[in-house]
Amino acid sequence: MNAETTLLIARHGNTFSEGETLHRVGAGTDIPLVASGRRQAKLLALFLQKENLIPDIVYSSHLKRAVETAEIILDTLEMTETHGIRREDIFNEIDYGPDEGKPEAEVLARLGADALKAWDEDAVVPLGWNVLPDELIQNWLDFGEKITEIFKGQKVLVVTSNGIARFAPYLTGDFEHFKSVHNIKLATGAVSRLTHDGEKWQVGFWNTRPEKILQAA
Repeated sequence: MNAETTLLIARHGNTFSEGETLHRVGAGTDIPLVASGRRQAKLLALFLQKENLIPDIVYSSHLKRAVETAEIILDTLEMTETHGIRREDIFNEIDYGPDEGKPEAEVLARLGADALKAWDEDAVVPLGWNVLPDELIQNWLDFGEKITEIFKGQKVLVVTSNGIARFAPYLTGDFEHFKSVHNIKLATGAVSRLTHDGEKWQVGFWNTRPEKILQAA
């Protein structure tokens, strides 16, 4: 029987406080978590503990918001001394081009609602963004192959951003089916689980928000 490899994909916590104007934050905007984001990271750790999904290996992007989320998870699980964070460029958020750092209202005005809907529902990149979908997809395929070889049977956590995470379901080999039953976006502080049984990747859950699960418990 093949040992099951688990890939946990988490989005960093909030970088804007309630009431603040939301901006389109990409690879070129390196901002830390706000208080609610730090709380989300702690709840994410408690959720992983509750579900027996404590990671053996932890990856993140180089961006402060992802690293800080990963650090809080490790600290909450009392794993800081034994587990380092492997920072990889492939998990850095995408480059939003002319919309980088702009208020969401301005982004909507430039692109239009249909373009943003296509991005949020189908991962179709809007005009002007510096994104190569095929490259992002291949990054996930290569990463998936790597961890099933060198971390077989273990739990691997990746803390990344929304623009990157939405391409991970290509690991299943059927993105069209995936997006027909799931919202491809991840909420801040949310986590998803994919498992590999030795032959293929399957989605266990997607866009699970720990605060809602823990509150209901």
